[in-house]
Amino acid sequence: MYLSKTEAAVLPTTLVGTPRPSPGPTGRRRIWPLLGPAFVAAVAYVDPGNFATNFSGGASFGYTLLWVIVAANLMAMLIQSLTAKLGLATGRDLATLCREKLPRPVTWGLWVQAEAVAIATDLAEIVGGAVALYLLFGVPLPIGGLITAVVAFVLLGAQSRGHRPFERVITGLLLVIGAGFAYTLVGAGVDVGGLAGGMVPSFEGPESLVLATGILGATVMPHVIYVHSALTPGRYGDVVTAGRTHEGRRRLLRAQRLDVLLAMGMAGLVNAAMLVIAAQLFTGSADEVTSLEGVHAGLGQQLGTGAALAFAVALLASGFASSSVGTHAGQVVMAGFLKRHIPVLARRLITLAPALAVLVLGGDPTTALVWSQVVLSFGIPFALVPLLWLTSRRDLMGGWVNRRVTTVVGSVVAALIIALNAHLLIGFVL
Repeated sequence: MYLSKTEAAVLPTTLVGTPRPSPGPTGRRRIWPLLGPAFVAAVAYVDPGNFATNFSGGASFGYTLLWVIVAANLMAMLIQSLTAKLGLATGRDLATLCREKLPRPVTWGLWVQAEAVAIATDLAEIVGGAVALYLLFGVPLPIGGLITAVVAFVLLGAQSRGHRPFERVITGLLLVIGAGFAYTLVGAGVDVGGLAGGMVPSFEGPESLVLATGILGATVMPHVIYVHSALTPGRYGDVVTAGRTHEGRRRLLRAQRLDVLLAMGMAGLVNAAMLVIAAQLFTGSADEVTSLEGVHAGLGQQLGTGAALAFAVALLASGFASSSVGTHAGQVVMAGFLKRHIPVLARRLITLAPALAVLVLGGDPTTALVWSQVVLSFGIPFALVPLLWLTSRRDLMGGWVNRRVTTVVGSVVAALIIALNAHLLIGFVL
């Protein structure tokens, strides 16, 4: 987390010396400037892996898996709200609290799986950016991967000027993604009957279950469960002072929840638009759009060059933005679990290696994207279970502790995710 001198002046005592009184956000005019952390997290919910899984799902099964996107987005709202509240209430991120509250072997195990998740995340983002550069400019995939990594590194430099410039850049790229799919959706149209049918939970065989797991992994991103908790401390004035009263906590939570609702709502609409577009245009011809290149070509044939260009630009914005957020998440994870730092360039080179291997060896980028999202889905419980445990502890959260119904709903969500993953794993073994 990078803070300016002005921002550091209002951090709680646990973070920076003596606090200065601040009433916290009061009124609409003081809430809107506090928005931003959830929009950084939301970019990870529309990364290139989402493109691959959502278009594959729509082309193969029409509207059938739309309910998975809606359910996953509702889960994302709950999870990101909890992780933001954890950082807000404690002044520390999830990884740091795990290191402080859990046995060392458990902490090391959580760190190892978090790093595996970071590598899978970076694979999706680098490959997606490389494919976009190829579609737009004909850049060879390995070179496109390097360009994406360099641009993500440059975007991270905005953090040196404080949180606001970085958040503005990422939010701007998120708006580019949303605008691209809004334009394409207008041309594709919507089948209202199919839309209603897609809201009824169902599957169409084992392959649909694999894609459902991939959609879930691409939507509920485990690495941003860690990073979002690191973005909220210090963002809402003196939490120690403002959060002592019920009214103060209510005001602070209102700002945080509005941030999550707007950001995750936008990400959910983008994901749904991807599947709807694929269902409208490519159902029955899934073999022709088995790759992102095929989707790009198909959009050009059916809707014209404008739609194909909008898709490629949105994919490029997604690759650039999500890759920078993923690298930042890797820094948060290592600093939190191990209390160590490595240079950003070194981390970028380590996580870049698998993605470049896929691109150089000629692997199918879309297949790599889909399977990276399945790996991410398996990482969700390792972040979600500690999050629920910590936010339900009154000795840690005080007046910010979860209501019992929140903990129950979160536990049901975690159980559903674990059951889906177990079912998928058993199916592969058998």
